[in-house]
Amino acid sequence: MLNVAVIGMGGIGNTHAGVYQGSERANLAAVCDLDRERADAAGQQFGVPAFYSIAELVDAVELDAVSVATAGPENGGHHYEPVMECFEAGLHVLCEKPISNEIEKAREMAAKADETGLYFGINLNHRFVPPAAKAKQWVEEGRLGDLLLMNMTMWIGNPNETSPWFHIRALHPHSLDIMRYFCGDVKRVHAFFNRAPGRVCYSNVQVNLEFECGVVGHLTGSYDTNPRHNLERCEVMGTGGRFVLDNLYQELTLYPRQSDELTVVRNSIMGGLSGFAATFTNRINRWIEQVDEGAPRDEIEASGREGLAVQEIIEAAIRSHHSGRAEAVPAS
Repeated sequence: MLNVAVIGMGGIGNTHAGVYQGSERANLAAVCDLDRERADAAGQQFGVPAFYSIAELVDAVELDAVSVATAGPENGGHHYEPVMECFEAGLHVLCEKPISNEIEKAREMAAKADETGLYFGINLNHRFVPPAAKAKQWVEEGRLGDLLLMNMTMWIGNPNETSPWFHIRALHPHSLDIMRYFCGDVKRVHAFFNRAPGRVCYSNVQVNLEFECGVVGHLTGSYDTNPRHNLERCEVMGTGGRFVLDNLYQELTLYPRQSDELTVVRNSIMGGLSGFAATFTNRINRWIEQVDEGAPRDEIEASGREGLAVQEIIEAAIRSHHSGRAEAVPAS
C-alpha cells in the first residue's frame, strides 16, 4: 500500500485526496498547502495531519508518492517548485496539468524524473475512460486500417483568463493528449488564434498537425461556448473505417468503410461513468495501481514525458501564430 500526500488543497487537490482515501491500495497520510486555513480545512475534512511546507511534510511523514495539485499562472505556474522538491525527497509525483506553463521548466521536470528514476505522471484524465480504451483497441486491432486523419474538438464556456495564452496552455493539454493517444508524436503544427470581443486571452484556436506516422490532424478549441453546451469530440479515420467519440465518454461509434453495420458503445446507466468527476477517479486509481505494482517507467500512462510532449506542441502552436508558418515540434 502506498503512503501518499496531496500538495495544493484547492478543489482539484481535494478531489485527489478523496480518491486516495477511497482506494484500497493507497493511504492518504497528509495534506499540504501554503495557505494555512486551506490546509487545516482539508486536514480536518480528511482526518489527516496538515502541513504548510513540503520540507515540514517530508520530515514528519514517511511517504511513497504525492499529488501536486497546485495551480498558479495559466494553471501550471506553481507546479515546478513542489515537483522538483518532491523528486529531491525521493517521492513519486502525480502532477496536475499542464506540467508547467513554462516549457524550460517542463523540460527540467521531465529530466529530473529520468535522472532520479522516480515515477512521474500527469493528470491527463480525459483519456482514462472506457470508450477511449475501446477506440484504442480498435486502432491496435487494425479495424481502422492504416490511419489517415483525425479531428479533435474541445469547446467549453470559461470566462477565466490571466494571459493571452491561458486558453491553450490550461485547456488543451487534454485535447492534444487525446490526439497523441491515438496517433502518436506530432512533427509540425500550423496554428491560428483569435480573441472573442472583450477577451484578454486568445479564446479560439485552430491547429493543423502533422504526425510522425503521417496522419494529418486538426484541433478546434474554444473558451466561448455556452457552458451548458460544452463539446468534446474526437474522430479518427483510416483506410478501413473511422470512429467518433462524442463528449468524452458519452458515445463511441465505429463506421466501417465497407459495411453499413455500425458498432455503437454508449455510456451505460448501470456501471458506466457517473460523470466527469469519475475521470479523476479512473486516472488516479490507475496511477496508484502502476506505482504500487512497480510498473516499468516507460509504461506509466500519461507520464511526465507525455505531459511534456503536449506542452511542446502548444509552444510550437504559439510560435506558429507569431511566425505565420508551420513550426517543428521538438522531440520530448
